[in-house]
Amino acid sequence: MDTAMAAVMRESGAFGGLLYVLPPGDNALWQVLVAGVPQEFATPWRRVALTDPMPVADAVRERRLVWVGGREEMARRYPRPALVLPYDFALAATPLASGTILRGGLVLLWPGAHSARLSPEERDVVQRGCRHLGGLLQQAAERGDPLVPADRPRAVPPPAVRAPSPGEAASLSAFVDRLPGGSCSLDIDGRITFLTPAAADLLGAGRADLVGALPWEALPWMDVPHVEDRYRAALVSRRPQAFTVLRPPETWLAFELYPDATGLSVRITRGGPAEDAPPSGSVPTAGPSRATVLYHLMHLASTLTEAVGVQDVVEQTAEQLLPALGAQAMVLMAAEDGRLKILGHRGYRGHRSELMDSFDAIPLSSDIPGADVLATGVPGFFASFAEMRRAYPATVHEDGMAAWAVLPLIASGRPIGSLLLSYERPHAFPPGERAALTSLAGLVGQALDRARLYDAKHHLAHRLQSALLPHTLPHVPGLKVAARYLPAARGLGIGGDFYDLIRLDEHTASATIGDVQGHNVDAAALMGQVRTAVHAHATVGATPDDVLARTNRLLTDLDPGLFTSCLYVHLDLATHRACLATAGHPPPLVRHADGRTELLRVPPGLLLGIEPDTLYPALEFALPPGSVLALYTDGLVEAPGVDLDDAIAALAGLLEHADPSDLDAMADTLIRHAPTPGDDIALLLISPGA
Repeated sequence: MDTAMAAVMRESGAFGGLLYVLPPGDNALWQVLVAGVPQEFATPWRRVALTDPMPVADAVRERRLVWVGGREEMARRYPRPALVLPYDFALAATPLASGTILRGGLVLLWPGAHSARLSPEERDVVQRGCRHLGGLLQQAAERGDPLVPADRPRAVPPPAVRAPSPGEAASLSAFVDRLPGGSCSLDIDGRITFLTPAAADLLGAGRADLVGALPWEALPWMDVPHVEDRYRAALVSRRPQAFTVLRPPETWLAFELYPDATGLSVRITRGGPAEDAPPSGSVPTAGPSRATVLYHLMHLASTLTEAVGVQDVVEQTAEQLLPALGAQAMVLMAAEDGRLKILGHRGYRGHRSELMDSFDAIPLSSDIPGADVLATGVPGFFASFAEMRRAYPATVHEDGMAAWAVLPLIASGRPIGSLLLSYERPHAFPPGERAALTSLAGLVGQALDRARLYDAKHHLAHRLQSALLPHTLPHVPGLKVAARYLPAARGLGIGGDFYDLIRLDEHTASATIGDVQGHNVDAAALMGQVRTAVHAHATVGATPDDVLARTNRLLTDLDPGLFTSCLYVHLDLATHRACLATAGHPPPLVRHADGRTELLRVPPGLLLGIEPDTLYPALEFALPPGSVLALYTDGLVEAPGVDLDDAIAALAGLLEHADPSDLDAMADTLIRHAPTPGDDIALLLISPGA
């Protein structure tokens, strides 16, 4: 397997590769071989689910070759891996199969200088290598070899290098010593394998302490983000890198990194605090902000997973992104019905905020940067207004900013919105920052897609809930009522709690309250059936116990798999008497006219939907003018760690001290003192008049 992996890399020109197996019946790929890159680089992807947004998962799931031609394409299509490795390289991912059976996947890496396309010759080499590797995996499976490593994946050793003769070694050592500054060599894993005396002097440490060590572990002052970041960039892009770093107390050192298949050659010279490049100026550099920005973006990636609505996405993006990148303002946009919709913005105040309002709901046009990005999916970076004017001649400089980045928000492979970042000063966008911003936009796009779906479900849930609950309670002469419904704090904001008031004739009415198990659409749908059944049986004159018994038989016939508590009360307004029955529901409270509050101890009946022939005892009681009957669901009183009897007693105390002449104020008081709603809350207050 090592030989086959090395061959496909050598013949295709790839510098690195990852080999995955797909165990029979598994839904995830497992990394078994790592070649050309440190294992630590590949650690985040040792196990890749077939549903993960990763090139190798797409390749295996769709049985096709996936090609990613560079950093910007990786950032746009696969933002998660692009954030972890925001460097310039090309990638091919292919499935491994034998016959029709998928065996695994192969990932090959090319330097950043590779063409944006895979040549036909390279494609042929890759396909031949995949057939060979797929056959080897089949043989391993037939032999019963363990497919997934027990510990970590195997590391394929780098190509062997011919050892110099003693004479050559002496000449080479003399040559290196004559070069200005110091020199050292790192292996693929970053450990120092060789360094000159001059290098040791510049680093301020003994050779014995450095050989075999990682620089940022042996030298604490090198343990800064941009040092390891440049080492990673050199290995992954296979391009020279450079950085400067301060060796305390005041010695600035400049490092040039030159990578190949076996590791890195490093040249060290004295630099200066203002010098971001060595004196030669021959190697591209990157400042320390690269790793700092990466940290902020990774933090944003984690916080966006908790966003549950569009405004959450707007707020979290603004809070993390603007300080990380030094931008002063942002706008989040989407397309709706052929128009540009401003979903939210930050940093535009006063007349600038009015400017954002003027752009909201304008027709989409290619003359508008945000709309153009929506149509093409291609980001735009404008270091000055002159650059933006060249791209969009009709653009008017209205926002007072000096530089802009317009990024597509991609979800499921298509643009769903755009993100505008604005800077008050001219701002250059180097390639690394462009890739990071594009990766970020991909994460924001995925979060926005989830958030819009959540908002749509939330809106649908509220419409369904409002349709199932009474829009208004009927007017019953001689009866004052107030009702409240509060959805649970979790889930879709929809549940099975319900209430109803039914006018029966001139002198009688009935009221009901109930709670269907669950906080989802199924619970809400069953709640609608229960409420309808109770209403139907009540209007034909059934007694409270009979209303519950008939409704119970209906539910057991429907067998919905959910249970329901319910309380039904019949009100005789002429005699000021009431009769109620309950199916496992919390007992009601009566506040008498003198303020005394009483718990009505109703004989309990079984929950609806369990046993078809259940009987429900009834209780008659007086309900004179000035008294208040309080019907409620358990969400009003239940809380973790609180005894239910104590909670009901506390509710009775609130009822006792409330003003009975204002039922709305009384209802607000009871709701305000309820525990944080982990469950739905329904409340119905009833007070007969004289």
